[in-house]
Amino acid sequence: MAVVRNLQQLRTDVMEIFNHALRAVDPVEAVKRHLELEGEDLRVNGKIYSLRDYGHVSVTGGGKAGASMAVAVEEILGDRITRGVINVKYGHLSELKRVKLNEVGHPIPDQRGVSGAEEIGELLEKLGENDLVICLISGGASALLPSPAEGISLEDKQKMTNLLLECGANINEINAIRKHISKLKGGGLARLAYPSTLITFILSDVVGDPLDVIGSGPTVPDKSTFGDCMAILRKYHLSEKAPESIKDRIERGIKAEIEETPKAGNPIFEKTHNVLIGSNIIAVKAAEQRARELEYNPLILSTFIEGETREAARVHSAIAKEIVKTNHPISPPACVISGGETTVTIRGKGLGGRNQEFVLASALDIQGLKDVVVLSGGTDGTDGPTDAAGAIADVHTIKRARELDLDATAYLEDNDSYHFFEKLGDLLVTGPTNTNVMDLRLILVG
Repeated sequence: MAVVRNLQQLRTDVMEIFNHALRAVDPVEAVKRHLELEGEDLRVNGKIYSLRDYGHVSVTGGGKAGASMAVAVEEILGDRITRGVINVKYGHLSELKRVKLNEVGHPIPDQRGVSGAEEIGELLEKLGENDLVICLISGGASALLPSPAEGISLEDKQKMTNLLLECGANINEINAIRKHISKLKGGGLARLAYPSTLITFILSDVVGDPLDVIGSGPTVPDKSTFGDCMAILRKYHLSEKAPESIKDRIERGIKAEIEETPKAGNPIFEKTHNVLIGSNIIAVKAAEQRARELEYNPLILSTFIEGETREAARVHSAIAKEIVKTNHPISPPACVISGGETTVTIRGKGLGGRNQEFVLASALDIQGLKDVVVLSGGTDGTDGPTDAAGAIADVHTIKRARELDLDATAYLEDNDSYHFFEKLGDLLVTGPTNTNVMDLRLILVG
């Protein structure tokens, strides 16, 4: 006998599925799955490091999940840790005994971030070939580890970051430029840590999990070049808007007047071990599992969803319509799941993020259907420069908005999804989750 679900039950279920997916990408458990201590031997993905061989064990890194990852490392290594410094986003904290947390700005880097990055650099420069460094990198590390290259000011980096975020550039393009105007990114942290032994645990927030892009790859050989950076500036018509210091550095790099970021084969990577410990697919598979337990027919679309947010919303809404009308590609009750990270080209003056904009665009498309709920949320608990992770909508959202004299289309055109859903009470607010594996989108059809 089919289970009958009204809209309220669908909204309850979609939250349960989302929260279950968050629990599945807990950074503490992710680190523990890849790091074990057996006596004085440290086992990392099957590789053994004897702590007897090292004078100092230091912990460093950056990212929104840095505090949670450090909790796991402290539980495993305890007082074997000599010193630790990690940059995290404001409010993304945990109780630690051996590792210092610096709260710094994200997504726009700030002076506290620069000071924290300098502190990390000083720690690494004091170490030698008989020392061990455990580095923890997660989403947000690019902004949280701002160490401007020579001749570039923090203000220049802030302006460049804003330009890249607003023009619709994807994370690979944004980070290519970040790596070439920074001391720590693009293998720079590995260069500072050399000749120490360096183990890096990486929690992915990038489509496809390219290690050189996650957090701008501070411990990974860089595949991008100064030439790529110039092409990105031209693609998005930023050549005239970018700070002169940054354009000058890129031009000098193309002429080989400045050293490129370290590439594969560089000796600094001979004692470096990078380990991917978590990614979007884990959250998506967990959502699939919980949906099935709640007696939905789950369908995973992809964890590679990129591109303009409104276009992605239109495709997802079309699938919901197909399920309602024809029972294809799956029959109701259905749960459509996707992951990845879209982008928003900002044209308005409102407040919001890609997840909230996705839900607002979807709400306009699904109005008039029967029993459909849409949720989109950032697994880190934040969406754009807001305190919400995303939003939730159903087939009556636009009707409710009209009753409050809210013009959904106008809010969408002004990129003001936050204030739209705030007025409806439909923001998805989780607070800092201390994890970060991109976004999760869920559509339930009753």
